[in-house]
Amino acid sequence: MRAMIFAAGLGTRLKPLTDTMPKALVPVGGKPLLEHVIGKLQAAGYTDLVVNVHHFPEQMKAYLAQHHPDVRISDESASLLETGGAVKHARPLLEGEPFLVHNVDILSNLDLAWLRGQVRPDSLATLLVSERETRRYLLFDEHMRLKGWTDIGTGEVRSPYPDLDPARCRRYAFSGIHVMGVGIFDAFDALGVPERFPIMDFYLAACARYSIIGIPAPGLKLLDVGKLDTLAAAEAFLETAD
Repeated sequence: MRAMIFAAGLGTRLKPLTDTMPKALVPVGGKPLLEHVIGKLQAAGYTDLVVNVHHFPEQMKAYLAQHHPDVRISDESASLLETGGAVKHARPLLEGEPFLVHNVDILSNLDLAWLRGQVRPDSLATLLVSERETRRYLLFDEHMRLKGWTDIGTGEVRSPYPDLDPARCRRYAFSGIHVMGVGIFDAFDALGVPERFPIMDFYLAACARYSIIGIPAPGLKLLDVGKLDTLAAAEAFLETAD
């Protein structure tokens, strides 16, 4: 089974650590963030792994060559392509079967095999979501099909449906973990996506034409290790996430 780890980001919220190393190699509980994610994926049967690199790419390449020589690298050294562009750029490494996408800075107790079992055959993408409190939410209908996005702090709503009423939608936070179907690259072509774009922009544009489904995981514990003040919490989280 195939998966891609988003690991190319600049990690600006983890400065000054990321002034000298990529975010993916920041240690948590004695191991780099990347190692935690790779271990989780491999334990769930994902043996065909792709990692994108940009920030301190030579450090990433050296680490993978030493510890995970079978992991394939999608090199974005020349230009950071954002999440959607990263998938498009890695097309030669990903095309041909469904694949899971996992942010490198997300720790969770998610049962990845359970998530695979929730994927609907007709869905272009399956997004793991949760009821955690945040400012920005994805909006779904009663069948958990994506309809839009809202920022409750500003009242902004983004949707291909001009009359969408957020109050009539189910509201969930995105987890940074999702499964893309085999049709994703054809959909990129059909919508004419650029080389560099956020994947959520694509999902919000595509959800009127394609089935993009949200899946809430019962009992999900999830931590975004994106800031310095979350590193200590991350070590405690690793001890209690099972």
